[in-house]
Amino acid sequence: MPEPRSPMARFVQSVQDTIDGPITWFRESIVEPNQQKTNWYHQRFRRVPTIDQCYTDDAVCRFEADQQFRRDRMVDNEVLNILRQRFEDCTLYEAPDHMVKCKPLLEQYEKATENWFIKYGDLGGYANAKTAYMKQKHRLIWERRHGPVGSGMKDEDNVAH
Repeated sequence: MPEPRSPMARFVQSVQDTIDGPITWFRESIVEPNQQKTNWYHQRFRRVPTIDQCYTDDAVCRFEADQQFRRDRMVDNEVLNILRQRFEDCTLYEAPDHMVKCKPLLEQYEKATENWFIKYGDLGGYANAKTAYMKQKHRLIWERRHGPVGSGMKDEDNVAH
């Protein structure tokens, strides 16, 4: 830093050094060496127990499971957005042959959309981990009784009781 020219500038610089010096020293010698250096631009949360691993009276576990469910849903939404954007970029770039050249991207996007709907579809905006777990349970019961969803119902005559 250049030397101040006037007495007033020297006075202002000395006041600045008096106030900022200890703060800068603390940050450079204590805070920055103790920070964890990561390459990620977002916070990484540890995985918590799912709702089926929580006791019914454990409110903290249920809250953590709900928060994990919301984070997972946000991540899955972003994955779908990225896949959709890749397909749209491909169709713009590869037109008029986009139906041939972008077919793998479209299939990947449609499969991801189907999986998203299986997990989160018809839950609404205020869904929590318990409602998603109940949806999964009801789907598994349905598939046990009637076969995979979308394949038609099993004939009652062919089902052994």
